[in-house]
Amino acid sequence: MKLYKIYLALFLGLSMLASCNDKLDLVNPNQQTSSTFGFNANDLEESVVAAYNHIRMEGSYARVGYTIDVCRGDEAWNSSQVWYLPFDDLDAPVTSDITWWPWREWYYTVNVCNFAISRCGDDDSQLSEQMRRIKGQVLFLRGLAYYNLAGYYQNPPLIIDYNSYSTLDGLYGANSTYDAVFDQVEKDFKEAMILLPSRDEGGEWAGGRATCGAAAGYYARALMQRHKYNEALTVLKDIINKKYGTYKLMANYGDNFRQGPEYENNAESLFEVQYLDYGSQGTDDEWTPVNTSPNATQGSAIESNYAPGRFGGWADISASPWLYQLFKKERTTNGTLDPRLYWTIGTYEPDWEGFEYGNVAYGETMTPTDTIVTNNINGGLPIAKFTNLRTGLYNKVVTGLHDGINLRMMRYSDVLLRAAECENEVNGPTQQAIDWINQVRERAGLADLKLTDFPTADKLFEQIANVERPKEFGCEFGRGLDLIRWGFFYSADRLQQLKEHGTFRRSLHHAKDPVKYSDIANDPELKCSYDTYVQGHEFLPIVQTLTNKNPNLKGNSANESTDNSAYFKQNGWTVHPVVDLSK
Repeated sequence: MKLYKIYLALFLGLSMLASCNDKLDLVNPNQQTSSTFGFNANDLEESVVAAYNHIRMEGSYARVGYTIDVCRGDEAWNSSQVWYLPFDDLDAPVTSDITWWPWREWYYTVNVCNFAISRCGDDDSQLSEQMRRIKGQVLFLRGLAYYNLAGYYQNPPLIIDYNSYSTLDGLYGANSTYDAVFDQVEKDFKEAMILLPSRDEGGEWAGGRATCGAAAGYYARALMQRHKYNEALTVLKDIINKKYGTYKLMANYGDNFRQGPEYENNAESLFEVQYLDYGSQGTDDEWTPVNTSPNATQGSAIESNYAPGRFGGWADISASPWLYQLFKKERTTNGTLDPRLYWTIGTYEPDWEGFEYGNVAYGETMTPTDTIVTNNINGGLPIAKFTNLRTGLYNKVVTGLHDGINLRMMRYSDVLLRAAECENEVNGPTQQAIDWINQVRERAGLADLKLTDFPTADKLFEQIANVERPKEFGCEFGRGLDLIRWGFFYSADRLQQLKEHGTFRRSLHHAKDPVKYSDIANDPELKCSYDTYVQGHEFLPIVQTLTNKNPNLKGNSANESTDNSAYFKQNGWTVHPVVDLSK
């Protein structure tokens, strides 16, 4: 049974945020408040569920929060040219409405977690096993919240003391620094690593709850975000050596993108956001944000952004031609296309005849002359991941524009490729880094890389950043954060590379064709997302609605359109130069 079925817990969580100012000073004896709730483990378990529920909302991972990051990367573009256009163009205005949705949901998460942590006390040695696990989960979820808040908004307020405030209306915190927030993120994940069991415990610990393995994986990510590669490498090696549980690559890459107990929370998954499958409260008959009403769905709405319009989606986001052509450059040792293309981009390919579900899009058989485009205006290549485009389950987007496929937020393949990147940064190039990369390539059926082909760390980094990671994680959450930590916005040659990657054709018939940035001036169908990049807008602005209400809150680099390269360089970080891998 999937975790988090009780959406009522959300309302219990929200009740902790509510204040009572009745003029008659009447008190409902049955109402739970922060003064009566949370003094035993059973109460706090409800807080844990409420916190998990918040990461399943539209502004966190259910739709908007997830797809904003996908748009920030170079693997996808906003094919509708409407809803996500400011994020794709990296010039979101301070007056944007949906820009603050992730802010809203992640601070809700922070609030619920802060409440539960305040009830656990500071001395972990005095906690019962049940309380250790409660505290470990809310520490992990608070760390996750701030990891995303800093990744999106750069300098959000760091609020960790529940007793200093009572309602969301009272959250008038001042900005913290990027480093201060990440210091706390590292601290939360590190403590969670100690308190939580591994997935080897079984039961719900292998079925979706945060584990020490999830905390370790995110701890490594947080370290890498600030170029602490040596420390991150130690943690990643520990994960590989099973210190935090047993993980392995699934033999079939596609098993990471299907629903059902035989696929979800599998041995490759370090952390997933849980959604209910169709037929088990997984869909509804109305469009409602996840879990905000008794009639709300328990599914994800990612599919609504990805699916072609003719199948019931909104076709907001398409895969980039660069990503598609990247897959086409290298075939498997059997001479076939990389199977990861099948699960990433929904196009007809002769290679797919007889493969998995064949040449299908939502159960509709595709022909060699059929081009499934994302909509009827701008064209584009539909994204297959975390949708039913390739699963053979449905012939259209299910009712409510939701599906029940769990979002795999961290997979073991990410651990391997991050370990290779860290090894390369610290010692590289080395055979060990090559070996970790080859584990991922072998699952896809690709030939092993050879160390002799990568004489410098720069060249191996190029392979990792712009070949191995895009093909393994194309159109998944996290590319936007990667581009920031790599400093690709702070180097002329890297920014030019992003422009090449971010060039796309608005066409109903030629969306698959190779494109060149240099052709934009002479081809009106071509556009490049990064041509509109404004300095500082690798982060989202802190919206004016928030700064107007909070006199202590200031904007960030996106609000001021300021260059972040000075911070990057002052920390001693460097940007790898672009390397031509064909030489």
